Amino acid sequence: MQAVIVENIVKSYRTKKTVVDALKGISFSVDKGEIFGIIGPDGAGKTSLFRILTTLLLADSGNASVDGFDVVKEYKQIRNRVGYMPGRFSLYQDLTVQENLEFFAAIFNTSIEENYDLVKDIYQQIEPFKMRRAGQLSGGMKQKLALSCALIHKPSVLFLDEPTTGVDAVSRKEFWEMLHRLKLQGISILVSTPYMVEASLCDRVALIQKGEILSVNTPKGVISEFKKPLWAVRANEMFRLMKAIKDDPSVESCYPFGQYHHVAFKVQENNKEKLEQIAQKGNYTQVEIHSIEPNIEDCFMALMKE
Repeated sequence: MQAVIVENIVKSYRTKKTVVDALKGISFSVDKGEIFGIIGPDGAGKTSLFRILTTLLLADSGNASVDGFDVVKEYKQIRNRVGYMPGRFSLYQDLTVQENLEFFAAIFNTSIEENYDLVKDIYQQIEPFKMRRAGQLSGGMKQKLALSCALIHKPSVLFLDEPTTGVDAVSRKEFWEMLHRLKLQGISILVSTPYMVEASLCDRVALIQKGEILSVNTPKGVISEFKKPLWAVRANEMFRLMKAIKDDPSVESCYPFGQYHHVAFKVQENNKEKLEQIAQKGNYTQVEIHSIEPNIEDCFMALMKE
């Protein structure tokens, strides 16, 4: 049985002047014991999707099930079986670390002692500060506390909505290591993130933009769909160089990526020569041009143009 099934989910929000289509008939499924990433920028529809799947929001149309239960008809069973960590820190800031964990355990008629083994690896890192109020914790410690509270009732499916946003690189790495340990315990994990680099840490990903699924595949599978050669170009005059490349009719895309511009052409012939001609014509200095392998972000940019 699959952990999550989503079929043609549609969700719109009405304002005084317009209608915002948050989700436009999206469909996908998540296998048991899988880390499944919903990858996309802010405003792509990730939070609306997670709120529907955790029974906090009703879809306008479509069907979805979590752990075999319908999100509308059997919402009570789902709420007892899932863990949800929203994007914003939503625990009680006036309660201590221990009081927050005890409170969430009590809601599900369990205790810290009963399921301590499940949260042990995470909770041990913040246990020395268990008498500190949650509002006084650092970003990484808040993240660990929120995850502990989402796990304390031993959920079968875990929803994490942008859990690493605003967290330092070390805490982010530790967090993903924790997720992979949780996966070994049979927990299915759905995690949304705007960070494309985190896609490679998932078993499969769904790339989402403006409420539409662009691709569902393994990270390697997504990259294999990028069929055109990709070039990295840089010079001292980066902004002028990007404009010149974009103005060339043979160029399909050009966008900044770190210290380089990533460039793809409409045809595959003589690409390097074309870039060299552009560089020579513009009298750019310290020019670098070399062929590169695409990454998830390059694939996302290409899918957005289709």
